[in-house]
Amino acid sequence: MGDTLTEKILDDHLVEGDLETGEEIGIEIDQVLTQDTTGTMVWLQFEAMGLDEVQTEIAAQYCDHQTYQFDFKNTDDHRFLRSAAGTYGAHFSRPGNGICHNVHRENFAAPGKTLLGSDSHTPTPGGLGQLAIGAGGIDVTVAMGGAPYYIEMPEVVNVRLEGELPEWATAKDVILEMLRRLSVKGGVGKILEYTGPGVESLTAPERMTITNMGTELGATSSLFPTDDQTKDYLERVGRAEEYVELQPDDDAEYDDEIVVDLSDLEPLIAQPSMPDNVVPVHEVAGESVEQVIVGSCTNGAYEDILPAAKMLEGREVDKKTEMIVAPGSKQASEILAREGWVAEMMAAGVNFSEATCGACIGIGHVPASDSVSLRTFNRNFEGRSGIEDDNVYLCSPEVAAAAAIKGEIVDPRDLADELEELEDPGIELPDEYDASKVDLITPEEAVDDELVKGPNIGDVPLREGLGSDVAGDALLKMEDNITTDHIIPATQDILMYRSNIEKLSQFTLSRVDDTFAERAQEADGGVLVAGENYGQGSSREHAAMCPMYLGIEAVLAQSFARIHRANLFNFGIVPLTIDEETYDAIDQGDEIEIVDDVDEAVTSGQEAFTVRVNGDEEFTATLDASERERDILAAGGKLAWTKAQAEEGGAGATPADD
Repeated sequence: MGDTLTEKILDDHLVEGDLETGEEIGIEIDQVLTQDTTGTMVWLQFEAMGLDEVQTEIAAQYCDHQTYQFDFKNTDDHRFLRSAAGTYGAHFSRPGNGICHNVHRENFAAPGKTLLGSDSHTPTPGGLGQLAIGAGGIDVTVAMGGAPYYIEMPEVVNVRLEGELPEWATAKDVILEMLRRLSVKGGVGKILEYTGPGVESLTAPERMTITNMGTELGATSSLFPTDDQTKDYLERVGRAEEYVELQPDDDAEYDDEIVVDLSDLEPLIAQPSMPDNVVPVHEVAGESVEQVIVGSCTNGAYEDILPAAKMLEGREVDKKTEMIVAPGSKQASEILAREGWVAEMMAAGVNFSEATCGACIGIGHVPASDSVSLRTFNRNFEGRSGIEDDNVYLCSPEVAAAAAIKGEIVDPRDLADELEELEDPGIELPDEYDASKVDLITPEEAVDDELVKGPNIGDVPLREGLGSDVAGDALLKMEDNITTDHIIPATQDILMYRSNIEKLSQFTLSRVDDTFAERAQEADGGVLVAGENYGQGSSREHAAMCPMYLGIEAVLAQSFARIHRANLFNFGIVPLTIDEETYDAIDQGDEIEIVDDVDEAVTSGQEAFTVRVNGDEEFTATLDASERERDILAAGGKLAWTKAQAEEGGAGATPADD
């Protein structure tokens, strides 16, 4: 039996465990990345561990979420991040230089390497054959110190691509089709490995659009083999020497197979307010559109913006529609500007934004009330755009540009029939990605050699080790698909406190219940109850850190999203899985008690826990955890556990401490 590409890369980096589905494995990490909403805690935790220098081949700190620097808090954070990168030996990307995934793929992503990032869309360079995984900040901190990253071995699913994309169908439609088939939970516990004859028809940037949005499926990662398309892209970015040929064995065995015939695809669109609410564009044609945004880490590269520019050449944006380009990197804007396309788009009525995540998380370009916004982004969770009752659709740049011209949702094929000389712009890469690197500061160019902390930067919160009793009120009962945006919103008025957990915690779950934080503080402990897929979305560990700070001891949910589940362990919150009957039996305000001696049960490997409701009814909850995860939980979180391991010289120790 041959190996999948995933197994080959994992085997090459395997430190501990066996590559058997469901078994915990430890892998060596070659590269790490973090950004400004998660990076401050990463570096504060790095400092707290007493580490002196980054141990991975590459560490990169990007400033891409709060680039507008609304007040000193954002600017102080960026200054601190620059000082941390300089002090510990990481690359630093200045605010405005671009989104982490775009800048990383331009400069560092490499076939066969492993990448761990404190952002859920870290799997983007899987389109280049790099095995990239999103994780919580403390996991990145520990990996950056040289320790292995531990994960449950996922299923490896073969997504076999056949045929070629027809006119007006794009890579965005490939991943939207996957979401239509599988839902936002369909990739949980899986790595999607793309194979088949259709792969060679997709350029590397098209592949990275697909791997970027694999995160919306809940997938651990997504991965393409390398070939001439990979080699071509690396040559264009000036890193041809990093090409490595990587292919699965002909007789590789997969856990499952999905077949997608590219030739059958048509322009698709995700309706509000979930990425998997996908239909053909023509089914929602005619809906008036007030805002169109082309950009983000999904579709913000040169080759994503250029098709929209070509479609707008000699035309104008409809008078009732506002169109914005939010490039994924300053490089994209610079190349487009040198070729004259920025001026062409501006003449058509397009507004160019700074290269930032901003609008994707509700920071800038917030839609008007009772309006429709078409975006080429990866997420359209309700309220994520910055207004609670939003109507955000997700689509390709071609569909977005067509809507901007028409002023309403329209299938671009129909618009081409209506307008003269409107042709499918296709995909076109620049001869070379030749742009300034001045905003990417290398460790050798560092301007800081000590940490610079402003008054808004606090300490890393810690909790004591797990006790024997877990009891308290069910402080909040939630439905399915609660996102990390629900738990800790990412809007600018809240996210500016990301380095100040005492203040940030006041906004915990405010989008579900604005009284929650106050009630949790008054209760001095309690539990959360949720439906399926609790914690989907962003990797931000603040969504576990803030509940921990407020005294939450356990979360009872029907299922957990992968990264958030890990973050709960990392901050000492017990994640217990319950069935539908138990979920239905618990009401908000009920008294909840874990009958078992929790500390002993966790450390002894006990899986079934007895949950008593209102001192009467009893139900069973399950803790599915490895021995390492149980030790982390018992210690009160990963920071305390790692420091203890380092002192003892155990398996969790980093090389810097050995």
